[in-house]
Amino acid sequence: MYLVIGATAHFGRQTVEELAAANVPVRALTRTPEKAALPDGIDVVRGDLTRPETLPPAFAGVEAALVILPYGMDVSPLLAGASAAGVRRLVFLSSGAIVAGAERQPDVIARYHRDVEQAIEASGIDWTFLRLLFPAINSLTFAMQTQSGDVIRAPYTEAAFSAVHERDVAAVAARILTSDGHAGRIYDLTGPESLTQTQQVRILGETLGRALTVEDLDPEPVLEQMSRFMDGEFLAALFGLMAEAVGKPAPVNDTVEQITGRPARTYAEWAADHRADFGG
Repeated sequence: MYLVIGATAHFGRQTVEELAAANVPVRALTRTPEKAALPDGIDVVRGDLTRPETLPPAFAGVEAALVILPYGMDVSPLLAGASAAGVRRLVFLSSGAIVAGAERQPDVIARYHRDVEQAIEASGIDWTFLRLLFPAINSLTFAMQTQSGDVIRAPYTEAAFSAVHERDVAAVAARILTSDGHAGRIYDLTGPESLTQTQQVRILGETLGRALTVEDLDPEPVLEQMSRFMDGEFLAALFGLMAEAVGKPAPVNDTVEQITGRPARTYAEWAADHRADFGG
């Protein structure tokens, strides 16, 4: 049995679907099974990572688990439950913001994810870390704007990302969960091309058949406004990563193809898959 923790979030849902399509026994952990809307035949189990007493049924009989955590979540109850149940492998969806070998990570995003990685390393359970920085689903933040007009306003429009499709992340996670040879490995996941946000918007426009244009915003007012609703330190770190990505190509690798046997999907493929989200 393979467990997906965070099964109704991005990447988790797609991994559940990937495993189910391969006829692999998969269990989905969620706080609200009645709202999960996962494919038929999935063993959907109620559990809450903040309530350790709810976790034993989720871990019973599990060989390997994919761990997807909300930012800031304490991983200790999860690790205790996995250890007690004899789970052999953990695959953690981590962050590409981590600087390898750094004594102190540069921002709160990197520090949180590296702290979780170190806790998993210390658990004694075999582990694999999947690090990604700017997934393609970040572009969904443009959706409200495309549904109301043809101008996309955003800070750091010349920041370049090698955006990876969530389906590719899921395919990698499913392959690693169900095969040997990945223990102790760290994989950086990228898409197949480096694109600025301006270039991404152009591709979205071509997909929608519309002439979308871009307006670069001063990041400070945007950061101030968003901080009213989200963690300020997290946002400051995110904006810092975007600022660092301005004016230089994003790293690109073939890790997705090496693990899954097929090339990573392009941003144009992602846009076509999400056409409806943008009012197309």
